[in-house]
Amino acid sequence: MHAVILAGGKGVRLRPYTTALPKPLVPIGDQHAILEIVLRQLSTAGFTSVTLAIGHLGGIIRAYVGDGSQWGVSVDYATEESPLGTMGPLLNLRQRLPETFLVMNGDILTDLDYADVLARHRASGAPLTIATYARQVHIDFGVLTTDDGKVVAFTEKPSVDYRVSMGVYGLSRAALAPYTPGLPLGFDELVIDLLAAETPPHAYEFDGYWLDIGRPDDYDRANAEFTTRKSLLLKGA
Repeated sequence: MHAVILAGGKGVRLRPYTTALPKPLVPIGDQHAILEIVLRQLSTAGFTSVTLAIGHLGGIIRAYVGDGSQWGVSVDYATEESPLGTMGPLLNLRQRLPETFLVMNGDILTDLDYADVLARHRASGAPLTIATYARQVHIDFGVLTTDDGKVVAFTEKPSVDYRVSMGVYGLSRAALAPYTPGLPLGFDELVIDLLAAETPPHAYEFDGYWLDIGRPDDYDRANAEFTTRKSLLLKGA
């Protein structure tokens, strides 16, 4: 099984932590970087090869990870010379990729079963599978519904339930065929195009542990929780 880890972003929202370090290398706990945790998880799940799509401070990532052998995976690299969006880096890799593979952000902390995501993707026959997570947003205001200048309904400080993308995907290489290598391609654009073509993505619903370490408060929470969750996140470590 093969995975592509997207690790080329600048991590602007996580500054000042990412001023000198690429976001996937910020430390979690006393011993591990986020990217190391992800690579260990992929190896444990049975993935044998990984492509790291790097850009900003990519040389530091390459020096840290090397060929991946210390974690039991074979790692190669794809360098993003200019920002290409979430899915754009995959276009230049298309000929190197297997028919189906995993794609994920390099800055998430989760106990998601990556192998099961890919297996479910293959079984679904969909061009794209999106791992999803339930979120709830509390609105701190009274919400009005209006019609023709009249208030027709009122809800006091409601909560809205929805599902979000976890930043982990099963992808079929054929889904990339319509796009031009070297041009940006966002995750949003790919999903909208698949919906328009009536080939909708498959949803993989997950309710375990997941943190998208995009902001300082998320990073602080990850560090605070890691000690008690280490055995869950790094099985056998």
